[in-house]
Amino acid sequence: MPTEREKMLAGDLYDPLDEELVHSRERARDLCQALNATREGEADERRRILRDLFAAGGDSVWMQPPFFCDYGTNIQLGERVFFNFNCVVLDVCRVKIGDFTLFGPAVQIYTAMHPFDAALRRKEEFGRLVTIGSDVWVGGGALILPGVQIGSRSVIGAGSVVTRDVPEGVFAAGNPCRVIRELDDGSPLAGA
Repeated sequence: MPTEREKMLAGDLYDPLDEELVHSRERARDLCQALNATREGEADERRRILRDLFAAGGDSVWMQPPFFCDYGTNIQLGERVFFNFNCVVLDVCRVKIGDFTLFGPAVQIYTAMHPFDAALRRKEEFGRLVTIGSDVWVGGGALILPGVQIGSRSVIGAGSVVTRDVPEGVFAAGNPCRVIRELDDGSPLAGA
C-alpha cells in the first residue's frame, strides 16, 4: 500500500495531516524562516539553506528572500534560476523549473488542489505537477496553477493567471493567460 507521500507525489488523493507530511512541511517552514531571516552579507548561510531546501538547484539558485514553500524537496531547479522578493511555491507535487528561468516579485506557483466534494475536502487533497522550461521569464504577481506546463523561452506577463499550458517561445498574458504573440529570438529587445 502506498504511503501518503507516495500518493501525494503521484497526484492521488492523500491525507495532508499524515505525520510524515506534517514533519516535512515543518522542516521546510523552518528552513524558509531561517532563509528569510538572513541578511545580504550572509551569502554562505543562504547557500547552505538553499542546498538543504531544494531537491536540486540549491547550488546555483539566486534567491531574494522572503520565499515560502510547502516542502522544498519537491522543487527541482535548473541552473541559475532567479526568484525575486516574496515568491511562493506550493509544492505538494513536483515543480520542475529549467535553466536560467526568472521569476518576478510575488510570483506564486501552485500544485495543490482540493476536491469539489465538501466531505472529501475535509480529509483529503491532491495535486498536479507544474513544469516550466528554460529561459522563461514570469512577470511579477503572476499565478501559475496546478498541472500547467510553460515552454522554454516564453514570457508570462505580470499579473497573469496561467490556467493552461503555454507553448515555447511566446509572450502570454492576462486572466486567464493566453498567447498574445510569438517571440522573435533574433533581437535582444524582441519584447520591446
